[in-house]
Amino acid sequence: MELFDLTGKIALVTGALGLIGKAHCVALRDAGARVIVADLNAQACAEYAAFLSHDAIALAMDIRSEPSVESAAAKIQSSLGRIDILVNNAAINDHFQESADVLAMSSFENYPVELFQKSWEVNVMGLFLVSQKFGKLMLASGGSIINIASTYGMVGPDQQLYRNEAGEQLFFKTPAYPTTKGAVINFTRYLAAYWGDKGIRVNTLSPGGVENGQADFFQQQYAKKTPLGRMAKITDYAGALVFLASDASAYMTGANLVVDGGFTSI
Repeated sequence: MELFDLTGKIALVTGALGLIGKAHCVALRDAGARVIVADLNAQACAEYAAFLSHDAIALAMDIRSEPSVESAAAKIQSSLGRIDILVNNAAINDHFQESADVLAMSSFENYPVELFQKSWEVNVMGLFLVSQKFGKLMLASGGSIINIASTYGMVGPDQQLYRNEAGEQLFFKTPAYPTTKGAVINFTRYLAAYWGDKGIRVNTLSPGGVENGQADFFQQQYAKKTPLGRMAKITDYAGALVFLASDASAYMTGANLVVDGGFTSI
């Protein structure tokens, strides 16, 4: 079990206040790491850091802004001098308010360009900026970067999942999330090849859908497409994350670790 021990390691999680982000922070803390809680809201980061542990650190940062990311990296460099683990978790996924035009608006034919651009700025450009600025803190001693992608970065969405019991299409899964998550997977390969000789390992964790109050028809249909017969629990990714962060995966880089209950296997 020593291979999985993160005692003495410093881990930064972006999007740390999100559903999965909080779980990532807990998993890293429980493995012994000192966690940096990074998200947009400074007060909320401070509150969650205090909840996690006495030595967790709050870091307000807008990953879409190069000055914001540079400033945040400078703060960590001056206060801690390094990070050992970077979890690029921050992302957005289109959600439309209930309205009469949600079906038309979410269709590819009518999908707003500005929404695609917004997802690109967060899911890809934000990932690039954080990796660039904070990756520099790993150059001296190495480390592990974990980019959170998705099963939808590997396969196209099955639009039938978004039809209710009566067969009515309620909305479409939009193109931005699958496109940007596919980019995350290949960006991981680029960084793994580029920084391999610096002792920086870069891997992707691709989670499946997480149960989070979705409509019953969606959960049931998703479960039917999954060999394990259910959506993920929020705790189902802790082991995979710690594995990628720790020496247990010391000879692993450029890989995409898929944890999806078998969703992409059929």
